[in-house]
Amino acid sequence: MNLLYKRLKEKIKKHYSLFITLYNIRAYVLYFINRISYYQLEKIRFYQKLEYPLNINNPQSFNEKTIWKKIYDRNPLLPITADKVQVRSYIKEVLGEKQAKEILIPLLYVTNQPETIPFDKLPPAFIIKPNHASGRKIIVEDGNFNLEDVIRTCKRWLKTSYGLEKLEWAYQPIKRKIIIEQLLLEEDGKIPNEFLFYMFHGKCKLIYVIFDRRVDAPSRIFFDEKWNFLLVRNPSLPQGPKIKKPKNYEIMLEIAEKLSKPFDHIRVDFYNINGKIYFGELTHYAVSGRLKFEPQSFDFKLGKYWKIEHEYWEKQMKS
Repeated sequence: MNLLYKRLKEKIKKHYSLFITLYNIRAYVLYFINRISYYQLEKIRFYQKLEYPLNINNPQSFNEKTIWKKIYDRNPLLPITADKVQVRSYIKEVLGEKQAKEILIPLLYVTNQPETIPFDKLPPAFIIKPNHASGRKIIVEDGNFNLEDVIRTCKRWLKTSYGLEKLEWAYQPIKRKIIIEQLLLEEDGKIPNEFLFYMFHGKCKLIYVIFDRRVDAPSRIFFDEKWNFLLVRNPSLPQGPKIKKPKNYEIMLEIAEKLSKPFDHIRVDFYNINGKIYFGELTHYAVSGRLKFEPQSFDFKLGKYWKIEHEYWEKQMKS
């Protein structure tokens, strides 16, 4: 069934206008079904993935609280920090111009009109992303790409929503743009490791290291804030190798604490190449509230670090 769906999707994609129309209709239909059914679709998906029932009224686990955040948290900083363009201003405001310049990946171009991108003036290697989404990207190396396909994909990104059907509110108010950044590569040409800092009330409680994003199922490994290896894994993905704590780990941790201060929970993502730190992104809805842990008890242990203010929570539930 999944294979049939993928084939059908690829065929529809070739019909540009039809794909955009159907994609957006599907997103809105799923969103409204969730709202009018008190999030039954979300509960079904949650159970299918995590194998325990979602408790929205009294969330306890990390994933349950992520779902709660999607539904109820309307902090005006969420869209700003989810926006891959505006987040740069946030970083400059929090860290200051000097440190922000040191960690921000060089920005090559921003536009809402993909046909204006000056590809002839770009370096041989770069990455193209929409500012209002996560996971969507085009990687260009050695200047090899199909211009027509790239522009077509960028236009499709600009005309389609992201996260609406998954209730990810922070992406919805963002004014859609295309951004082009310098492509970060290791000396051997590999995509650098990612260091994901899970921050709760300004303090780190988990680091998730992801290796080689180019492969279909990149390996990954968990550490606590003191860089102790954790006997926790994502059962659907291969376990990564144990690595030594980066020499500049404390600097990454300090930056993560500063950037996460206004939020009850946020994930701060970094790359670390030969001792140089680069900011990746700020993530509010890790795996959209369906991050599977083995053992499952770790999901609830992590959730204990996330304190949702009771009065605020009650007010949101009644509204």
